[in-house]
Amino acid sequence: MKAHDGMYIDGAWRPADGRDTIEVVNPADEQVIGQVPAGTALDVDSAVRAARAALPGWAATPPAERAARLAALRDVLVARKDEIAETVTAELGSPLKFSQAVHAGAPIAVAGSYAELAATHSFEEKVGNSVVHHEPVGVVGAITPWNYPLHQIVAKVAPALAAGCTVVLKPAEDTPLTAQLFAEAVHEAGVPAGVFNLVTGLGPVAGQALAEHPGVDLVSFTGSTAVGRRIGAIAGAAVKKVALELGGKSANVILPSADLAKAVNVGVANVMSNSGQTCSAWTRMLVHRDQYDEAVGLAAEAAAKYGDRIGPVVNAKQRERVRGYIEKGVTEGARLVAGGPEAPREQGYFVSPTVFADVREDMTIAQEEIFGPVLSLLRYEDEDDALRIANGTVYGLAGAVWAGDEAEAVAFARRMDTGQVDINGGRFNPLAPFGGYKQSGVGRELGAHGLAEYLQTKSLQF
Repeated sequence: MKAHDGMYIDGAWRPADGRDTIEVVNPADEQVIGQVPAGTALDVDSAVRAARAALPGWAATPPAERAARLAALRDVLVARKDEIAETVTAELGSPLKFSQAVHAGAPIAVAGSYAELAATHSFEEKVGNSVVHHEPVGVVGAITPWNYPLHQIVAKVAPALAAGCTVVLKPAEDTPLTAQLFAEAVHEAGVPAGVFNLVTGLGPVAGQALAEHPGVDLVSFTGSTAVGRRIGAIAGAAVKKVALELGGKSANVILPSADLAKAVNVGVANVMSNSGQTCSAWTRMLVHRDQYDEAVGLAAEAAAKYGDRIGPVVNAKQRERVRGYIEKGVTEGARLVAGGPEAPREQGYFVSPTVFADVREDMTIAQEEIFGPVLSLLRYEDEDDALRIANGTVYGLAGAVWAGDEAEAVAFARRMDTGQVDINGGRFNPLAPFGGYKQSGVGRELGAHGLAEYLQTKSLQF
């Protein structure tokens, strides 16, 4: 798609306040494919003012009508699915088939789920002698990352609109074209002017201005834990609500009774998906000591198949960050069994699919989020040891458990300090709540739990 040179504010594309721009680069060939305005605090203020002006009317709109607008948005996304996939591939580097299935497919499913929820959710309940109303929290400042650009936008904007909130979106500067395409879709779906607004720009400028703006009632952010802390501090000073989906270092626990080959192969695929740029990726594979050597061999063999099947990471800075972690793993004594820090191609921000064996739980690569195609294998002595290692990071976003008996896997999963656990390769569910324990965040996204984040509660006593 052709980039817009303005901001989508109050139902129209309007000139940006400043002249600075952000170049959009294709990470596969390092070529500039477009540019968008670098928004200022004045752009953010204009967008927030439009959202506040539109709030009373949208909040008073019957849920069935809000559902109809969301259904129309879903239909537009379906009609433009190929364009979405091509845009994500161009600015993120994702292979086209993956973009079609995941980057375009998942947001369509999520948008559809909120069209249904808006129509069926009970926004009022009777509790004893009280009637409890669930009302929109107000204006939402949504700040989204680049790794799943459209999914992360829809996972915030759709429930906010379903709840009756209005939104100002500040997307990641690496993938703004997908956000502009979404704004076009919102417009085409007939969402009223001011209900959704888009400001492109840099995090420290536009993002901070949005988080600090007194006209924003809730800040919903997905990204690094470090930035999440900063946003939490800003929101705390103003006593405004936040929803934070942050980092992860998820454990993939393979119990001795599991189908080892299947568990290892699916685990490697999970880590390599989206070039490792997934906050919920199972980047620590925990294997019993008696099966460890076999698992290492299987993982190395599986990773070798991804050499020409995964795309690049998003930019040069991210590539060097990931390669730095790989070098750190070698320095700290982990054993490379696949991949390594060397660039696999002369052009593009590619990183070799990498597998480390003999990883200790205190190593940097076992504790910090790498956000690249890097897997660490750790051995454990027994189930209690596996649980201790699995829970032994500051994160708690996701995880997986494999066992021959499902009940055995479920019993282990219940003891994990994490927000979501896949049992024997369980499938993604757009209706299930997604979010983390500990430093992986505050709040939940998706389904009814995601809708609840955008609602305020009022009790009327009789």
